[in-house]
Amino acid sequence: MPFYSIFLCACQEQKSHTAPAIHDRDSVALMTTRGVNTLISDSGVIKYRIVSEEWQVNQNVNPSRWIFEKGLFLEQFDEKFHVNSYIQADTAYYYDRMKLWELRGRVRILTKDGLRFASEQLFWDESKHELYSHVFSQLITPERQLQGSYFRSDEKMTKYYVSNSKGSFERGDMISEEPTSPAGSSGPVMQRPPVEPRPGSSR
Repeated sequence: MPFYSIFLCACQEQKSHTAPAIHDRDSVALMTTRGVNTLISDSGVIKYRIVSEEWQVNQNVNPSRWIFEKGLFLEQFDEKFHVNSYIQADTAYYYDRMKLWELRGRVRILTKDGLRFASEQLFWDESKHELYSHVFSQLITPERQLQGSYFRSDEKMTKYYVSNSKGSFERGDMISEEPTSPAGSSGPVMQRPPVEPRPGSSR
């Protein structure tokens, strides 16, 4: 084979091994905060307190969102700044433009009236002021105990219903874990909420 033919074949076999371009704007959070313990307000009214090991804000994805991949503990306040409920989840996303929370993992709620809720996923629509879940959920109230594959409630959890119910069940088989708040911001050490709910520290 002539030399120029060998040279041509060698040139044709060379390939550029490059990875596709990475678009940082599509993946990198605009803000990452660690050791979060802060109050969130809307129109001058304090709505809740967030405690989390890490909080990311990413407005480059669609829809834009807040990301709590290392867990979230949240205190929800009423109009008089009294704690209405404690909410905890292993992972949480807040779609800020839609005003929609998506809670995943071990989702737990404890209200000031003693109502307890547990599920693996829960949505909180702030615009409609309601909570809902399409997966198996468990609910204990002072009067009854319910479980089913669909749950819907107002955000204060005073009006609610569970469909596709499995019926009543023993209290001991129900929710064994209560929401627990991280102690400080240095690690995942957990503490039980106070018996008499009080707002946390200010911003």
